[in-house]
Amino acid sequence: MFRRLSTAAAAVLLAATLAGCATRAAPDTAQDGPSVALAAERLRIAMIDPTPEALGQLVADELSYGHSGGRVDTKASFIGDLMNGKSDFVTIVITDQSIQVVDGVAVVRHTLTADTNDSGKPGKVQIKVLGVWQKRGSDWKLLARQAVRPA
Repeated sequence: MFRRLSTAAAAVLLAATLAGCATRAAPDTAQDGPSVALAAERLRIAMIDPTPEALGQLVADELSYGHSGGRVDTKASFIGDLMNGKSDFVTIVITDQSIQVVDGVAVVRHTLTADTNDSGKPGKVQIKVLGVWQKRGSDWKLLARQAVRPA
């Protein structure tokens, strides 16, 4: 009887554990997706017309910002390059955006097409971007970004 009860208890415990894992892994996109999209749009605007305050509110202190050429920025270097014109976006158009949110982390993918004027030199860029946003309190912060040039 004890063995049968132990087996039954183990089965219930296993089922509850698996159910809990399934619940935690369920996407929260429908609930949080619009607020992530708003944060991503605020970042797009702030990259065109940068201020330290606007950018500082949107990016995490631990930011790892990977460029398509291989360079990786921190929060300080990302904001600094936008403020001093080393990285200067004249226009940014975002297309093909998708957002998936799970447990307070959002994965945002899109295509970024932009006119630039980096260090006073006009240019154009089209890249694929993966952004990882983390919910901190009621705010979404960009924690990591990686860009690649389409093949």
